[in-house]
Amino acid sequence: MTLAEMNDEFGVARTNKKDFLNKMDSIIPWETFVKEIEPYYYKGERGNKPYPLGLMLRIYILQNLYDLADMKVMYEILDSRAFTEFCCINSPDEVPNGDTIGHFRNLLNKHVLQQTIFKTVVDLLLKRGLLLKKGTIVDSTFIEAPSSTKNKKKK
Repeated sequence: MTLAEMNDEFGVARTNKKDFLNKMDSIIPWETFVKEIEPYYYKGERGNKPYPLGLMLRIYILQNLYDLADMKVMYEILDSRAFTEFCCINSPDEVPNGDTIGHFRNLLNKHVLQQTIFKTVVDLLLKRGLLLKKGTIVDSTFIEAPSSTKNKKKK
């Protein structure tokens, strides 16, 4: 068996991380968020060509879901097939460095966009009866939210 064949087998293997990220990918309104961030994002008039805004947003979401520092999220994307697929990248050359990731995070913080993003994501999850348990790289998972009993009539 060649390395390419092994890679294809690894690519189609289902894991909890892949399932979790696929569900997040289907829930998050990417285009809405991109439109909100676009006016503030570097256009590339001078200097280096900017990374695609959608990629930077996906990295930012991963960073927050798994509580990762700028450099750590970069390394995890390079190391994790699930992260690479979530970011829709095909080559290590497409992964921004930690400084670039930090600049993007600071841009969102400066314009108070991170609050809008995560309020929207949490609201969408709650509508689906899901809670996000933020944790480490190994334990970010969905848990079913119990229905509230405090407003039910007492018998």
